[in-house]
Amino acid sequence: MTVGFIMLCHTALDRAAQVARHWATRDCPVVIHVDSRVGRHAYERLQRAIADLPNVDVSPRFSCEWGTWGLVAATQAAAELMLKRFPEVRHVYLASGSCLPLRPVEELRAYLDERPTTDFIESVTTEDVTWTVGGFDAERFTLRFPFSWKKHRRLFDGYVKWQRRIGFKRRIPDGITPHLGSQWWCLTRQTLSAILEDPKREVYDRYFRRVWIPDESYFQTMVRRYSRNVESRSLTLSKFDFQGKPHIFYDDHLQLLRRSDCFVARKIWPHADRLYKVFLASDSAGTAQTEPNPGKIDRLFAKAVERRTRGRAGLYMQSRFPNENWENGRTAQPYSVFEGFSEIFENFETWLAKAVGGRVHGHLYAPERAQFAGDETVYNGALSDSAALRDYNPKAFLTNLIWNTRGERQCFQFGPGDTQDIGRFLALDPNAQISVISGAWAVPLFRSNLNFSDIRKIAAKLQRIEGQHLHILRSPQLKARVRIWTMAEFVENPMEPLQTIIDEIGARGMRRLSEAPRMVDLTGFGRFLQNLKNQGMQPVLMGDFPAGDGPPNSNAARRGKPYLVK
Repeated sequence: MTVGFIMLCHTALDRAAQVARHWATRDCPVVIHVDSRVGRHAYERLQRAIADLPNVDVSPRFSCEWGTWGLVAATQAAAELMLKRFPEVRHVYLASGSCLPLRPVEELRAYLDERPTTDFIESVTTEDVTWTVGGFDAERFTLRFPFSWKKHRRLFDGYVKWQRRIGFKRRIPDGITPHLGSQWWCLTRQTLSAILEDPKREVYDRYFRRVWIPDESYFQTMVRRYSRNVESRSLTLSKFDFQGKPHIFYDDHLQLLRRSDCFVARKIWPHADRLYKVFLASDSAGTAQTEPNPGKIDRLFAKAVERRTRGRAGLYMQSRFPNENWENGRTAQPYSVFEGFSEIFENFETWLAKAVGGRVHGHLYAPERAQFAGDETVYNGALSDSAALRDYNPKAFLTNLIWNTRGERQCFQFGPGDTQDIGRFLALDPNAQISVISGAWAVPLFRSNLNFSDIRKIAAKLQRIEGQHLHILRSPQLKARVRIWTMAEFVENPMEPLQTIIDEIGARGMRRLSEAPRMVDLTGFGRFLQNLKNQGMQPVLMGDFPAGDGPPNSNAARRGKPYLVK
């Protein structure tokens, strides 16, 4: 007894003839079905290529459009021819023209000889497993699908909606329970003949003719009526992506296909010369009984699907960009944003770089240019400090900066005088750690030599901008880690907030700070704020500053000296 192969061919008939010859010369009969839509010249070339093989035949041709009854009809016709012409066949293996044998025929024959009554076909019910991807489940059996999904999409969708609207449901014929599964199976002669010779076959065929994608349900359902022993799995390796489309195997998948231990694989790229050369070489004499185990490579496919659908965190690629919210993390790694700190402390960037061991930039979104660390004009990844280039796409500027500096903590300054287009992006980025001293923008104005009328106008503008920014940072959709202090709160006890920030960054082994940066002289700042009020501008973001000349909790002995913690 032997195994016979049915091949459903649509394209690359030269490769199909090559595989058919491989099986036929090893005493495995082959019946080939060629889609009737294939041109006459290509069909005649296939016939000439297999003319010298006595155990290869071609079956009547049907139009095999995806998702239609033609695929089942073609399989039925080929199976009838196989059973009629080759009585020595005990198992019938359904394959496609793009399939490729991965193991010697002797191993497949020995494997089936040990399981003479077993049918290998994936067959599950819709109630047990959600098997489909992006299609119908139970509805494929209760609605009618007379229109082609590919050729007449509008008619297809409209007819489905109409049936749902009126509550139409088809009656499932008695004696069957609909099952789903892979199209590629290996059935015993006894089971296959029982399906084809069923007295009610005409009833079942008429029902499945209007089922959605019947090639994935007809044999999968009918086998349950007659099989004595069903193994609900396929001996063919076929993998699908997240959209339900089959993976195509190329030459560089050689070792991957070997590890699967499956007998046949689809879908093989027609120009994968190396795969065809290796797997169609002379069979080895061994009869290894290794169990087909596609699960051994499932982890790699799961990673491939995740990489394609989610991508790498912070990296925008063609499969996701420019689709909003498809990103796997807006940026590649955590970073810190400081608002108001460089205005209150002298040489804050230098101190912070020593404290956290990261790269500390100035105002990256300053109007004139991006203030990179070390006053660089070009940064990692050829990022320019040009404000025009940066502002063309502020999000891409930040995501590129974080991506190009992976492994090094990035910190930068931000304030109401900067370009604000990036504000919402920062608030919605879980990687962002944002620390704000509200109202600190008033310190440079306080120390400036501008006319007070100009100061009042600038202060009113900056306060309005920062108020809007703080509103974003307090929104319910916030995902960044945000800490906000008023300026009055912060200057009373700067060490505690600074320690909290450094601890969150996780720098230097979480050591306690021994020294804070030197704070600018705020003598007279309270009077400055009062003058703004007197001029009609109400500063509200600084907190409760006393109207006197000294800052809150002023101490003559401490003023102008670094804060020490013992």
